[in-house]
Amino acid sequence: MITLEVAGIRLLSPEDSPVLLLQEQGGTRCLPIWIGSQEAAAIASSLEGEEHERPMTHDLLALTLQKLSPEGRVIIQDIEDGIYHAVLEIGGEVLEARPSDLVAVAVRTGWPITCPTALMDQVGVEVEPVQTDEVEAFRAFLDSVNADDFEDENP
Repeated sequence: MITLEVAGIRLLSPEDSPVLLLQEQGGTRCLPIWIGSQEAAAIASSLEGEEHERPMTHDLLALTLQKLSPEGRVIIQDIEDGIYHAVLEIGGEVLEARPSDLVAVAVRTGWPITCPTALMDQVGVEVEPVQTDEVEAFRAFLDSVNADDFEDENP
């Protein structure tokens, strides 16, 4: 297994979904995972150390899981038809969830994120360091979105 670190979130263009980059510890390859804007905001706010007056959804989930077990780990298991599959191992249990949600929990709890070497060999990409202007563009995007942007047009 390869230990992964959150290298950052990139926004290729304002119209595209954010890309979560999980970099192999001590290496140069990343797993690129396209995620939703809300999950990107949840991960980014935790990485920045932002604290909210009341816990947000991922904060509450992380607090609850830590009460159940102080130790856990996230495994990005595989990719099938362009969709990553991930699990959380906690207290002898294995819970399947979206990688973005599990990474949002892992950055709050400090739990490790891993993937099989074969997965990194299959889909890992070399990524250049994040440029400051890209981070600023993503922050500006986050500042410009509101809840109405996420309403389903076809209920």
